[in-house]
Amino acid sequence: MTVFKNEGYADYSTKEAFDKQKNAINEVNNNLGKEYPNIINGNEVFTEKKTISINPGNTDEVIGIFQKSGKDDAEKAIQAAAEAFETWKYVPAEERAAYFFKAADIVRKRKTEIIAWMIKEEGKNYLEADADCSEGIDFLELYAREGLRYSQKQPVTPWPGEENEYFYIPLGVGIVIPPWNFPFAIMLGMTTAAIVSGNTVVLKPSSDAPMMAWLFVDIMRELGLPKGVLNFLVASGGEAGDYLVEHPKTRFISFTGSMDVGLRINELAAKKSPGQIWIKRVIAEMGGKDSIIVDNEADIDEAAKGVAVAAFGFQGQKCSACSRAIVDAKVYDEFVKKLKVEVEKFQIGLPEDNFYSGPVINEKAEKSILNYIEIGKKEGKLILGGEKAPGLKGFYIKPTVIIDIDPMATISQEEIFGPVLAVIKANDYDHALQIANNTQYGLTGAVFTKNEDKLNRAVKEFHVGNLYLNRKCTGAMVDVQPFGGYNMSGTCSKAGSRDYLALFTQGKSVAKKIIK
Repeated sequence: MTVFKNEGYADYSTKEAFDKQKNAINEVNNNLGKEYPNIINGNEVFTEKKTISINPGNTDEVIGIFQKSGKDDAEKAIQAAAEAFETWKYVPAEERAAYFFKAADIVRKRKTEIIAWMIKEEGKNYLEADADCSEGIDFLELYAREGLRYSQKQPVTPWPGEENEYFYIPLGVGIVIPPWNFPFAIMLGMTTAAIVSGNTVVLKPSSDAPMMAWLFVDIMRELGLPKGVLNFLVASGGEAGDYLVEHPKTRFISFTGSMDVGLRINELAAKKSPGQIWIKRVIAEMGGKDSIIVDNEADIDEAAKGVAVAAFGFQGQKCSACSRAIVDAKVYDEFVKKLKVEVEKFQIGLPEDNFYSGPVINEKAEKSILNYIEIGKKEGKLILGGEKAPGLKGFYIKPTVIIDIDPMATISQEEIFGPVLAVIKANDYDHALQIANNTQYGLTGAVFTKNEDKLNRAVKEFHVGNLYLNRKCTGAMVDVQPFGGYNMSGTCSKAGSRDYLALFTQGKSVAKKIIK
């Protein structure tokens, strides 16, 4: 087994890479609109109600038709996972890990196809979709290795007259509820960590990203993963979501999404259901309101570029996205001027043609973001964007920059999850740190300054799970920058870390007296 190494990206500025990806998109275009089943206990299941996945960049296109299960199928999926767990938990770690090493190889071979589906279903440009797919490969490779490491006996202090050992065992049935914004990487990482640790899973994908989950589930079926270990359940959140969380056989819930939904899951999971014999574990990543501080001793050109990319990459639809630039008053005007130039470079258009800025995910998101923009116009001064992009059949919003925002303004405090940046003036560095810590979140943040003392202060005082110095606050790499935040950003589960699999296991200590 080789040492873990992060997967690389293609260079789409070259004609060869661009054409290869474009050809893959053309192939996908020939396969739009097909129907896909749920998979419960290895069986294909069809329902009367359907989930229609559409292209947010061209709403005339149907990506695929998926099922919409309710409580009955949710119950069958839980029971299938519970039955499979009784054998899967005893499968040797080497055998479990082998499935995911093989899956990584298949994903590499099908990479341009998977990226093409993501471009169509989620509205990502080529590089954003490539980064998502590559991160998925990283999760497969790292967690398979970690599954092997966690399976070994752990070191303990010797004790006279006894043989003592300590090791990890799986938890049981897990509900995996991934987000739509990193529909392959996060979905795959959450699911892989659970299964490679010896658990079984009911995977309930986002209704905005069922195709990406289907691709992974289909790969695992191709590899012969035993039935019931991974159950694919596209389902009604209202009918099946709460039911899955509250079920007495559910042992843990792994969730990535909004704060409101995450808190509801945590609340439901905390209540004991009839027949439940454990305290359910919740592993949650719930979003952020992330800031980049631009100090008066910063390289303003670099800061403007970093803020622009962090704010508007994938239309700001990242929990790590920069939604607030906190700028020292001494360089405020210079920064705003240079930021405007950088953001104006972002062209809007169809993701499949690799425009930098594409659509937001759906109509509901579009309405919410436009509403926040109207609030922001009253709270500050609009200098860019502020409206829908015309002439396109999708949910396109112009990259929007609003300056002179009060630190406690609505668009400074609430998560917008779209292409909207609030620019805030700070009196000095002390004030900037104060503002950076004034939200209920604590996910990512960044500081641009050439002053080492100020950087050291940020390390101690900027309360976020992922802090970046003199670079953008997005783009965490697996096993390089373990990802997860504080406060209302979640349980700081640190995806892509050597700690992560501990969340899907429990320790067991065995002491044996030596009889002579």
